[in-house]
Amino acid sequence: MTKIRPINQTDTLLIRLAKKANKKAQLSIYDKYSAKMLAVCRQYIKDLHFAEDVMITAFHKVFLNIESYQPYGSFEAWIRQIMVRECISYLRIQKNKFNVVEIEDNHFLHHEQQDFTNKDRIQLAIDNLPIGCKTVFNLYAIEGYKHQEIAEMLNISLGTSKSQLSHARKLLQSQLEKFNTSNNGTE
Repeated sequence: MTKIRPINQTDTLLIRLAKKANKKAQLSIYDKYSAKMLAVCRQYIKDLHFAEDVMITAFHKVFLNIESYQPYGSFEAWIRQIMVRECISYLRIQKNKFNVVEIEDNHFLHHEQQDFTNKDRIQLAIDNLPIGCKTVFNLYAIEGYKHQEIAEMLNISLGTSKSQLSHARKLLQSQLEKFNTSNNGTE
């Protein structure tokens, strides 16, 4: 069994060892990237426990497919892409499983809960988007995918992708205007 260096080893060494199924290297990769990747999963899946489950499944796929990683691009971006695809797969299964419209619990805000930072307001507004709009918005605005790629990933038309993004932007703008209005006391 190959020994690995202390915690400051490079991704290159970790990847090489992980390709040999070195559990310590795999754990180091998981430890290094899990917090960021959980945040990625939470952009798509609101429930923390389900997001964690999806992240763990995606990391399993990372290690199963690590042989296919080519060091031409960022290792983190490669992992992130697997996370996003696993989230989309999860959402697709949930949609087919239940075929219901998700109703957000936090649609109504209490006045004492409105002391948010701008980042919190934006994240809450994104969380409150309908699932289709939220998924397209995250893929386009946050992950940087093009509409054609989104359409292929989600099995929707190019027009639907553009329409969902436009609708998401309008809803976000409206929600953020409401936050600003209530924050300025002009409710």
